[in-house]
Formats: sequence, C-alpha cells, structure tokens
Amino acid sequence: MSWIVTGGAGYIGAHVVRALAQAGLTPVVLDDLSSGVPSFVPGDVALVEGSILDRELVENTLREYDAEGVIHVAGFKYAGVSVQRPLHTYAQNVEGTRVILEAMQAAGVRNIVFSSSAAVFGTPDVPLVVEGTAKKPASPYGESKLIGEWMLRDQAIATAESDRPLRHTSLRYFNVVGSADPNVYDVSPHNLFPIVFEKLLAGETPAIFGDDYDTPDGTNVRDYVHVGDIAAAHVAAAQRLSGGQSIEPAYNLGSGDGLSVKQIMDAMVRVTGIDFVPEIGPRRPGDPDRIVATGELAARDLDWKMRYTVDEMVQTGWEARRSAG
Repeated sequence: MSWIVTGGAGYIGAHVVRALAQAGLTPVVLDDLSSGVPSFVPGDVALVEGSILDRELVENTLREYDAEGVIHVAGFKYAGVSVQRPLHTYAQNVEGTRVILEAMQAAGVRNIVFSSSAAVFGTPDVPLVVEGTAKKPASPYGESKLIGEWMLRDQAIATAESDRPLRHTSLRYFNVVGSADPNVYDVSPHNLFPIVFEKLLAGETPAIFGDDYDTPDGTNVRDYVHVGDIAAAHVAAAQRLSGGQSIEPAYNLGSGDGLSVKQIMDAMVRVTGIDFVPEIGPRRPGDPDRIVATGELAARDLDWKMRYTVDEMVQTGWEARRSAG
C-alpha cells in the first residue's frame, strides 16, 4: 500500500516524501509541476504528472497504487497573490480538495492528512494562537484553506455510518524554512528565507519592512518552523490515521515563542558570513506585530517539537540553496 502525496515535487511535499520513505512507508507523488521541481522527487519514487482537478486521474492513481491514504500538500500557496487571483486560488485549493475527497470515496480510500495553514486565523488578537482561536482569514488563500477543513469535516460526518468512514486531520503552520535534504530548497519568490538568500547571492542588501512594531526589537514576530519537523508531523499524522488511533481534526504546528525578523537577519549574518545591515522599508499593509501559535496538542499526539535552532534553520536552507548553483 502507498500514501499519495499531492504536491510531492514541491519544497514541503518533497520533504514529506522523504520522511515517509524513511519511516518505511511507500510514497507516490501526484504533481502537475506548475511549481514543483521534478528533480526534488527521489528516483525510486513514482511520479504521476497531472492535476488534482483531474478527477479520473486522481481516482486511477489511488487505485493503481493501492493507496492507504492521501497527504494533500498541493495548492496555490501565495496569500498576497490570492487577493489578485481569487478564482484561481479557489479552483486549485477548494475544487482541488473536493475532487480529491470525491475520488477517495469512489476508490474506498479513507485517510487524509490536509496541509492547511495558519492563514485560517487571519490577524488574531491574542498573543498565542491555539486550535480554537477564532478563524478570520484575511485572504482568499486563508479562506480556501478553511473551506478545505470544512469539507473534510462534512465528508467525515456524511460517511460516518459507512463501511469506509473518512478519517482526517488538518495541520496548520506559518513560515516553513530550512532544508532536511541538500537537494531540496525553497523556491518561492514570496518567502523570507529565499528572498534574503537571493539578495545575498546577488550582492544586494535585504530589507526589513517596518521596525516600529510593538515587539522587543521593533520587527514582526512570527513562527518559523523547520521543514524537516513539518514533514515528520505529516508522517506521524498519517501513521496515527492508518493505525486507527484517535486524532484531532486540526493541529497547530507552532513554536510557542516565535522569532523576529531582526533575529532572522542576525542569524543570516552569522551563518552566511556576509556582513550586512538590512535596509529598513515602510510597513506592509496588514502586517500584525506578532503571530505565534502553540504546538502543545501536536506535541502530545504527533511528536511535534522544534528540533532546530534559528542558526540551524538558516544553515540548512543556505547550504541547500547554494548547492543548487
């Protein structure tokens, strides 16, 4: 039996694929390669190229590879861009998830781990986000992820009395960084780490947007979580589902304390050996002072923990990016 990883050729998905294989499970990648990188998929892992919107392809893949479950990582992940492209965002994230659930029901596959997002919370007015914190997404991206969680919930209710009731959980997280494999790195043009890395490689100076926030050093505080830890949590969730153990409908994969943008920049200087002083730009509209989540429930059930220091997060990401040339 196998676990189908949608978006398994992407930065996070490729790490999930490796973590599954290391745990003795059989991953199969389903990816349309719109943002995925074929070389991120290990040579001994099956790659099915196609869209999660292709209902026949998804069902055939589930059947052909005797799927035990799906780890659904694929999606349009750019919150800011989603404001300009809401229909595309909903097509990929909402309709895509609906198609997967429909294909799973037809193929008799009952387990799904959904890669959700802390964007479902929007801009919370609490210092520490917990699973029950009010959901107020501030972008079509955040809305699409919340709708995905609703669809899993509703399908589980609808199939509860059937012989194959849906078992599911959603994993919410903020800023995923670093690398657990030198051949896989973050290719997003919108994330802090790759933005800084590209600036440094080009001999340019990275920027901080606002240094007058209500935080100890004046810069935004966020959860930064290592991609290796994120991948491990996905695998632990999959194992819990397939083992028939109790599981929460959603988990926050948070650090509990967060890091500021200035702390990240200081680590960049230490690790890369490139001495720079970040430029200070104006605040970006809608950027809150602090968004940090607790990971207590995930620690209890999914062996969630922060295994990397901030310097190790930067070091692993920097080494992987530089190895790409």
